[in-house]
Amino acid sequence: MACTALVGINWGDEGKGRMVDLLAEAFDIVVRFQGGANAGHKIINKFGKFDLHLLPSGVCRPGVVNILGNGVALDPETLIKEIADQKGIEITPENLMISERASLLLPWHRELDVLEEARLKDKRDGSTKQGIAPFYSDKNQKKTILAGELFYPERLKKHVKELCAWKNLTLEKIYGAKPASEKELMAWLNEYCEQIKPFIKNTRDYLIKADSDHKRILFEAQLGALRDLDFGIYPYTTSVSTLASYAPIGAGVPGVEVDRVIGVIKAYSTCLGDGPFVTEYTGEKGDQFRKMCGEDEPEGGRIVRIGPIDLVASKYGAETQAATELALTKLDMLSDLEEIPLCVGYKLDGQVLTDMPFPAALDRCEPVYETMKGWKCDISGIRNWWDLPEEAKAYVNRIEHAVGCVICWISVGPERHSIIRRG
Repeated sequence: MACTALVGINWGDEGKGRMVDLLAEAFDIVVRFQGGANAGHKIINKFGKFDLHLLPSGVCRPGVVNILGNGVALDPETLIKEIADQKGIEITPENLMISERASLLLPWHRELDVLEEARLKDKRDGSTKQGIAPFYSDKNQKKTILAGELFYPERLKKHVKELCAWKNLTLEKIYGAKPASEKELMAWLNEYCEQIKPFIKNTRDYLIKADSDHKRILFEAQLGALRDLDFGIYPYTTSVSTLASYAPIGAGVPGVEVDRVIGVIKAYSTCLGDGPFVTEYTGEKGDQFRKMCGEDEPEGGRIVRIGPIDLVASKYGAETQAATELALTKLDMLSDLEEIPLCVGYKLDGQVLTDMPFPAALDRCEPVYETMKGWKCDISGIRNWWDLPEEAKAYVNRIEHAVGCVICWISVGPERHSIIRRG
């Protein structure tokens, strides 16, 4: 099994970064294949604490090559700052590569994101205002700058002129905003993109050779199945595929086969951003649950929405991702509960559904719960499946049975080593 995809089963925020950091030890290459700087991967290991947004989560593993694929929304400004912020680890062109076919996220993408969310007001789609939707819209209209164009200065200058003229139609005529300046954009490109040029490579050829040499490749996703553009809770999704099946395309090697799909699922449900969230706890109940689970710190200025595990959504996510195995994270956070609720169905128009309905129906769905006995003890120091309390094992087995996929890893803490390997 040379090529593995590690993906989210739910809304994102499942703990994919900590799993990539753990598993990257067994891989030669980690490739981030989609998404941008609009979400974070938190990692804790012997080097310290890291909050990654664009960098692949294998950067803390010596000897691992990390790649930002062509499917990524490449924000040079954010990337340069992020590289500078990673104290204790060295990031060089030897362990980080950027696909020459990755498109640049430009300053006007963030500006347009803010302008559109302001226009939508209370009907907004839950954007993080990092420019992701405008970026992917431009990419699909073939109106972006490829990273490789930085090595063709005359062509780049002409392209910038054409893009500014085109983008100003939107900025001025639709939003009444200040027009983009060719001079300012070129200055921005010179300031930030010159710094990333040493990292830009023909990663397609590199990965094809790596695959033929039987190198072990791990494809890393951002967000989860429910944020997928085609199969998520549309329109409250991201603007690109979050699925394992997209991994070879977004990585730049569409002919490579993914042999193994590791889906990451949380022991309870969290959701960042707007959209339907059937199991959400609100008010004081939500505040208490957030505090218990250590989710009370806002993420990117947004309150973490929270609730019990949603087995309907999780089953759908595992099927959509074609997961071959699962990693269950943050089981230790439920240790104080006498009883643990699980959403086992949705009640819609008097019927109980166990399969995910069409997105437009989700606002009318009510959760159907069953409860299981809690274990009421600290499990953060346990490293063996058989040492877990019977109640904790029963909870894991119930999730596994409902989702229909084997759980091979259980995290009982944020640190790299706080993991139970099962099976």
